[in-house]
Amino acid sequence: MWFRKDKAPRAPRDPKTTSSLGEGLFLKCDGCREALYVKEVERNLRVCPKCGFHFRLPAVERLRLLLGEGGGQPLFTEIRPTDPLKFKDSKRYRDRLKDSEAKTGRPDAILAAKGLIDDVPAIVAILDYAFMGGSMGSVVGEVLTRAAEQALVERTPLVIVSASGGARMQEGILSLMQMGKVSAALARLGAARVPYVAILTDPTTGGVTASFAMLGDVTLAEPKALIGFAGPRVIEQTIRQTLPEGFQRAEFLQEHGFVDLVVPRAEMRATVARVLRLLHAA
Repeated sequence: MWFRKDKAPRAPRDPKTTSSLGEGLFLKCDGCREALYVKEVERNLRVCPKCGFHFRLPAVERLRLLLGEGGGQPLFTEIRPTDPLKFKDSKRYRDRLKDSEAKTGRPDAILAAKGLIDDVPAIVAILDYAFMGGSMGSVVGEVLTRAAEQALVERTPLVIVSASGGARMQEGILSLMQMGKVSAALARLGAARVPYVAILTDPTTGGVTASFAMLGDVTLAEPKALIGFAGPRVIEQTIRQTLPEGFQRAEFLQEHGFVDLVVPRAEMRATVARVLRLLHAA
């Protein structure tokens, strides 16, 4: 007798994604390959309790990590994406936006709020990798620009947490122009001596790396975060050379002066607050 499958098999889950922590009771760590109890990983800020591997953290959880349980006062929530190019590849861009909004509960790949990091006032903007890979389109650029402009008016420090595959191809040149737009806003912030701290998480790549992610007065990164413009495989294929061990990881970049400090997730809030106090004193 033949049995018929009524449902298609599930696609494999990326163990770094937020959804993977909710699939079953256990998961396998990408760092040490040990089986981990999901609840224990969640209690440990989504960090492996055995080897310290940092799973990707949802934007809302990262906001709470920096601003406390309340998550601060939301900013710029009314800004929504459009489809000016009527872009379509294997799927219409407008449909991708709808699917990502249903998945994440927000209209685009960024979350911004104003609150206190310990006792230090700050405006915080966080890219959401779960929304189309944290790609930077017009909404991301507009929110970051407005965050920098508000920080300038109020003379409040700005903190941007990056987690992105880069510019959003579905918006073409409108996406690429956000690199210059945000960088110009940050230049005005720097000229006024208002602190900007960049936090780089896994992954920070493409046009995001080539613009605001590398413009911080102080640049922090999570352990083992992938940081670069093109990926390691693309670079190896282009230059036809084997790259050094750990190339484009946070520790390698700290050693070569691109990152100021690699900070474990549990220490990030206190470290950012300390950095902002020092910058304010300077």
